[in-house]
Amino acid sequence: MNARRACALIALSTVAAAVLVASPAATSASAVSASDAIGPDAIGPDAIGPVTFSDEFTGAAGSPPDSAKWRHDIGGSGWGNNELQYYTNRTDNVAHDGAGNMVITARRNNPAGYGCWYGTCQYTSGKLTTAATFTQTYGRLEARMTLPRGQGMWPAFWMLGSNIGQVGWPASGEIDIMENIGREPSRVHGSLHGPGYSGCCPLSGSYTLPGGQQFADAFHTFTVSWEPGVVTWYVDGIQYSRHVRADAGTNPWPFDHPFFMIMNLAVGGNWPGSPDASTVFPQRLLIDYVRVNAYTSGGSTGQITGLAGKCVDVRGANTANGTVVQLYTCNGTAAQRWTIGTDGTIRALGKCLDVNGGSTADGAKVQLWDCNGTGAQRWVYTTGRDLVNPQANKCLDVTGNNSADGTPLQIWTCHGGANQKWTIPT
Repeated sequence: MNARRACALIALSTVAAAVLVASPAATSASAVSASDAIGPDAIGPDAIGPVTFSDEFTGAAGSPPDSAKWRHDIGGSGWGNNELQYYTNRTDNVAHDGAGNMVITARRNNPAGYGCWYGTCQYTSGKLTTAATFTQTYGRLEARMTLPRGQGMWPAFWMLGSNIGQVGWPASGEIDIMENIGREPSRVHGSLHGPGYSGCCPLSGSYTLPGGQQFADAFHTFTVSWEPGVVTWYVDGIQYSRHVRADAGTNPWPFDHPFFMIMNLAVGGNWPGSPDASTVFPQRLLIDYVRVNAYTSGGSTGQITGLAGKCVDVRGANTANGTVVQLYTCNGTAAQRWTIGTDGTIRALGKCLDVNGGSTADGAKVQLWDCNGTGAQRWVYTTGRDLVNPQANKCLDVTGNNSADGTPLQIWTCHGGANQKWTIPT
């Protein structure tokens, strides 16, 4: 397929963190039909951890998105692709339908005199992002959607690296889980964008529904399995594309750090082209759910128990970087569900057990942090039931040998005491 887009950056996001955002990818190297797909293959269970984010969109009809999960991008800058819509935060563009769906509606209207890059805006629509509310490194991300139809429609479910405000695009990386353009009603695309493969020729693939079916006719699930060094795409559980680090050649692979999610419905632009006389408005993107699972890195998953039979626990089940990891009465929650990875990591809630600042000093606190592959996040479990951080050559330790709920964990010179003995899942 020869579809191309002029990849550029460039709009200022209106989320609280105000980051620059790039537009979704818009090209496919090859088409894969259902009969040619790599296989009707469920995602391997070894990579699927606990749910870290979900929205089932059960709000009342006409109610806005949950602001604890989603924020609006607003504006009519063209978003790097000469798109024609103005993204609003109005509920006539983005709202629950009362039937278990979030609906992003593109309209041929301009209710508030919006200005776009080409003059007075002709269209409005919506764009939701988790840049200020949720990020994660690796995992399984899935949405169940019914897509709009018509020339010029461009729905997308995609991700950007959360460091885009610091390093720019494409250095931040972009993972497109699903894109569709209206003139291809039976085909969707999945792509990676990074330095050296950001424009005309990203690492990509596409999937075509069999038998003339169209994505606007029914709900379908769009899934990415994102692991260290590999990204795999699925439609309705069928794997249709897979790219590994080596596919980037000598170019960087900027997919080993936190990303945030985006859902939007664009109108027009360089890739889909403009609406024409055949395009009927309004058009709707219906989202039944969005669900994210942590990446488990293989290994075993369960509780880590220690002093007084209590559990290693993420304080408040908070996924923010720097959240205290503590001792707490075992309660079976996700905050106490740890995966002992074959890569030396210990993970919960989509993040890693980490020594604060990579310190090697006695008393350095242990915390939850974005997985980054550093020595501060490597652990070895010994036959003596110690959890050792090799970088510091020190043991995971309950501060002050105190078994009270809420006692923070630290690293300390290994001494064989009960406050350094752990039982891990097997």
